[in-house]
Amino acid sequence: MSEKVIILDTTLRDGEQSPGASMTRDEKLRIARQLERMRVDVIEAGFAASSNGDFEAVKAIAAVVKESTVCSLARANDRDISRAAEALKGAASSRVHTFIATSTLHMEKKLRMSPEQVYEQARLAVRFARNLTGDVEFSAEDGYRSDPDFLCRVIEAVIAEGATTINIPDTVGYAIPELYGQFIRTLRERVPNSDKAVWSVHCHNDLGMAVANSLAGVKLGGARQIECTINGLGERAGNCSLEEVVMALKTRSDYFDLAVGIDATQIVPASRLVAQTTGFVVQPNKAVVGANAFAHASGIHQDGVLKARDTYEIMRAEDVGWATNRIVLGKLSGRNAFKQRLQELGVALESEAEVNAAFARFKELADRKSDIFDEDIIALVMDESVTAEHEHYRLLSLSQRSETGERPHASVAFAAGEAELHAESDGNGPVDASLKAIESKVKSGVEMLLYSVNAITSGSTESQGEVTVRLQLGGRVVNGVGADPDIVVASAKAYLAALNKLHSNIDRVPAQG
Repeated sequence: MSEKVIILDTTLRDGEQSPGASMTRDEKLRIARQLERMRVDVIEAGFAASSNGDFEAVKAIAAVVKESTVCSLARANDRDISRAAEALKGAASSRVHTFIATSTLHMEKKLRMSPEQVYEQARLAVRFARNLTGDVEFSAEDGYRSDPDFLCRVIEAVIAEGATTINIPDTVGYAIPELYGQFIRTLRERVPNSDKAVWSVHCHNDLGMAVANSLAGVKLGGARQIECTINGLGERAGNCSLEEVVMALKTRSDYFDLAVGIDATQIVPASRLVAQTTGFVVQPNKAVVGANAFAHASGIHQDGVLKARDTYEIMRAEDVGWATNRIVLGKLSGRNAFKQRLQELGVALESEAEVNAAFARFKELADRKSDIFDEDIIALVMDESVTAEHEHYRLLSLSQRSETGERPHASVAFAAGEAELHAESDGNGPVDASLKAIESKVKSGVEMLLYSVNAITSGSTESQGEVTVRLQLGGRVVNGVGADPDIVVASAKAYLAALNKLHSNIDRVPAQG
């Protein structure tokens, strides 16, 4: 029997630290259900002490997820740990993940604490957490750049206090695979009680080596937990990509000889859900989940694949979920078929009223495009008009006029709370005119950092356009996503979605790891 590698997904915590990637409670619940469906071992649901919103999201996920362990991050202090444990009370299986920085640079410049103070705080934090739960993970932030002697001393102490998982993060993506693997192995050899805990790796992608470093930590270092995110989402250059590290372990099992419990057929649906929720589009040539990951343009390659797939394909597209995305619904599909498809996609709407509203939107979309793909359905249920959560701004109607030689003009009607607002504006194009019309009434003063348009499904001009708008106001960055066959309408939806996030004004304490 091969040893198992535990997969801890931190999309909902570390992934959410990407600028503009903050998610609502309902969005987090959808993703958590998909992660459970994918059989992720540990779901890091958030940082409960960072805000009331994050606390409620962790609590909600803990209440519904039954097959995966639900985890909350906590700084190494009693308040954070208590808050995490409280949020996790309803979980079938829970974990508190506490951390403190151990590198000289972080201790001196960020924490302004002496090594002895850090040592004591780490030890006491784990002791406190262990009194609240039987599953405690300890992370030494910036562990890879820490002094090995000091790190060994801290790790030995926290294991003695009851830490069941020891995580050595490459917090800033500085590691090199061979050196990182050797570093983990050296720590395990030097810490006397190292066999009393599972060792974990958490690698960032600043030098493009997060997956390679994680695999080296497992193969060379003996770690048996990998912390990763869907699509490699995360702050700066992102985290170790779940889909890549899992498929590396599965595809090269001859080398790694390690087992993972992930249902790989759920990888592509999870990737699409996260991308459409956060507005972080997956690049076409992204390994495993990119649109071109299994595409062959070269005549030589095409000829080889037609003769024998394994000439140029080391994985089957259907094994990671691509085939499941080709089931098509249309205007003649009934409510039961639609509801069944929602269940198969792991999308759970909380009431029949929400299902009915989503089905009405589905029928409206089916009248406008002949085939409805899974990506369309996910985008449809993400739409503000069918979510249970009340939004301050809602698009009511939009009309625009654009012709060669004339300046485009747009008229927009939208709700702002209980009020209905009407606005008109000219612009350099119909999108510009529409957004300027909205802004003329909202007067938010935002700066637009990003505007991008992507087709939700490929191969047809009927495809829905998915627009991502990234806005900044007062140092806060948010993403808004909108989908519609009309990209001007999608743009207005995305802009209003971003304004809604700014309006919610949820403040979070930034975490690290």
